[in-house]
Amino acid sequence: MVSRGKQQEEEAAAGWEGEKEGEIDYVFKVVVVGDSAVGKTQLLGRFAKDEFFLDSKSTIGVEFQTRTLTLHRKQVKAQIWDTAGQERYRAVTSAYYRGALGAMVVYDVTRRATFDHVTRWVEELRAHADGSTVVALVGNKADAAAHRREVPADEAARLAEEQGLFFSEASALTGDNVERAFLALLEEVFAVVSRRALELDEARRTRSGGVSDGGEVLSLRGTTVDLHDPIMETSAMKKTASSQCSCS
Repeated sequence: MVSRGKQQEEEAAAGWEGEKEGEIDYVFKVVVVGDSAVGKTQLLGRFAKDEFFLDSKSTIGVEFQTRTLTLHRKQVKAQIWDTAGQERYRAVTSAYYRGALGAMVVYDVTRRATFDHVTRWVEELRAHADGSTVVALVGNKADAAAHRREVPADEAARLAEEQGLFFSEASALTGDNVERAFLALLEEVFAVVSRRALELDEARRTRSGGVSDGGEVLSLRGTTVDLHDPIMETSAMKKTASSQCSCS
């Protein structure tokens, strides 16, 4: 299992290197986490390939899929990591949080226990991922009949607001809102990475031109990136408290 995860990581790195010679402007690593059987793999399959498999089996270790799309006239390759939800795999998958620009915490609206564990998953993300990673909360299986639903949307929206997360409900089965949920997350990642690039550029101009008129030099936190590299694998800046989304 561990060797498979290592192989996946090496394949991802090779993929990133290969894209440097192509027309990809950015590569965004996104992790999808949550309890087992909430539909993480199905959501990812619907977004990446518009696929849904009724006989899908639980993910073992970590897998990833990619999708290239255009955001603000830039070619963005979303590399989305599907992590196993089983408790016995958590020690392995925690290593894959590092370097993630975005994260999606998924629960099943028909299983209360999976929603009750959301806070634990968010805490784990904050412990292992960069503190500025953009995080979205997604309630899957929103197509379920009303009598099967155990988690009201307004309750989930309140939790998302408390935790500073984007929120939406979606259905991997019907495809409803899946595209919107992923694109909202990627749009925010794009925005914060673009702001980081602008600040880095301003910092370099300040260093080359001396101290600014105000006598202050911009101080940056986080990973330094090469702005001449078309692929920016840096952490997004921490979003402000007002950056909330309540999609339905």
